Amino acid sequence: MVSVSNFLDQLTVKGELYEKLEGGTVRCVACAHRCLIRDGKRGICQVRFNSKGELRVPWGYVAALQSDPIEKKPFFHVLPGANALTFGMLGCDFHCDYCQNWLTSQALRDPATDVALNLVRQIQPEQLVEVAHRNHADVIVSSYNEPLITSEWAVGVFKEALKAGLKCAFVSNGNATPQALEFLRPYLIAYKVDLKCMRDKNYRQLGGVLKNVLDTIQKAHDIGLWVEIVTLVVPGFNDSNEELWDAARFLAGISKDIPWHVTAFHKDYKMTEPDNTPVRTLLRAAEIGREAGLNFVYAGNIPGRVDEYESTSCPNCNRVLIQRTGYVIYEYHITAQGTCPHCGTVVPGLWHADPKKVRLNGLGMPMPL
Repeated sequence: MVSVSNFLDQLTVKGELYEKLEGGTVRCVACAHRCLIRDGKRGICQVRFNSKGELRVPWGYVAALQSDPIEKKPFFHVLPGANALTFGMLGCDFHCDYCQNWLTSQALRDPATDVALNLVRQIQPEQLVEVAHRNHADVIVSSYNEPLITSEWAVGVFKEALKAGLKCAFVSNGNATPQALEFLRPYLIAYKVDLKCMRDKNYRQLGGVLKNVLDTIQKAHDIGLWVEIVTLVVPGFNDSNEELWDAARFLAGISKDIPWHVTAFHKDYKMTEPDNTPVRTLLRAAEIGREAGLNFVYAGNIPGRVDEYESTSCPNCNRVLIQRTGYVIYEYHITAQGTCPHCGTVVPGLWHADPKKVRLNGLGMPMPL
């Protein structure tokens, strides 16, 4: 039986996000771990490795491929109602105990994920673009595992997607380097970051460093990407008023127009002790975001039970501009110029050039490929 690592090692190419050092050692700069990798060794992610002084990186396959509502990413200010063909590979640079995509993200790290080898489908960028067109996708997104560690593959796909008129986006844990963001910037319109908590001690339990994620959010905004932030609110881990205030104030300090999604935790993978996040906790988190000055705060994963926190309202006149429940758009009133039709206020985001073509009353769930 072929091991997962031996099989995946065949599906690699020479990387771009690395530096050559003396003695055949390399420094990977795809994520903020900046792994120093000697010949024959792997980075923390396990899928980037040094072969005779050359960094080999994943290429030519997907382990997850799905046509989702773009709201599921979640992007609420990027072409609402659009289909987003979303692809992922295997591996991650974090090891979150509550990961909902653990089967693909923890491959090569947790033996329980070895069955993920059965999910691998070899494919080329041009073929992914063909799948996107067949499924009427407007956007192609790298997600599911951590896309930073497979940035070269993502860019290979994005180059073909742009030629075909598609938009491209990233759904990431935000553990990036400036080099990775600059590498991705020419191809992306939007970058979603999981801001998992505001305590460095807790971030280190997940395999990361808080400052690196905060720096990524700032840098992504500064280089002109449309940024949306998600915080999965986990009881007993990051749901204190103090920590939620810290997150909201940090985001508002960058821009009050950054959408902040506070979403509900449910028991998964190795984290089965805390209760699922109650509605009242999400509403409290959303209210803190509003009080901190954020113009767009959303509560997710409990559709129909979070009051106005699923819809988008004008930050000036407070009229509802996009009415949502879950991932379904029922009303869309933003003009082609990206403004409120009632008071003319600019609504920050990436909106449809022709509002009449917005898909309303969709399925609100993944579409079969």
